[in-house]
Amino acid sequence: MDGNNPVAIFGIYNAGSSVLGELRYVLSKAVGHDSCELCDLTHGWNPFGRRDWKGACDSSSLRIELIHRNEATQSQLRAAGPLPAFIIEQSGQWKSLMHKEEISKYKKQPKDLLDELSLRLRSFQT
Repeated sequence: MDGNNPVAIFGIYNAGSSVLGELRYVLSKAVGHDSCELCDLTHGWNPFGRRDWKGACDSSSLRIELIHRNEATQSQLRAAGPLPAFIIEQSGQWKSLMHKEEISKYKKQPKDLLDELSLRLRSFQT
């Protein structure tokens, strides 16, 4: 991300940030009890991250900050709704940009997801 856009879009994972939280998520996902569409998009089973996600981010002007649910504030979580989600702060208030069901439509299309987030961000800024 090149930093041309000063507004940060926060993506909130439906997983905890601790080692135990990550292990819990992986085990739960493996047996089909839990999912995080954002985790699938950014990492899949690769702990270092998916190349297509990194490439899409590198070619985008968006400023994306990814956090885990236990790193989010209560106001961020309220705005997000069901996780995962993308949110922005506008005039001191957190607003939802994209929710879980919408993120799932972009499963293997990170560039398309970032293009859609860019469009939505523009509509908030006008």
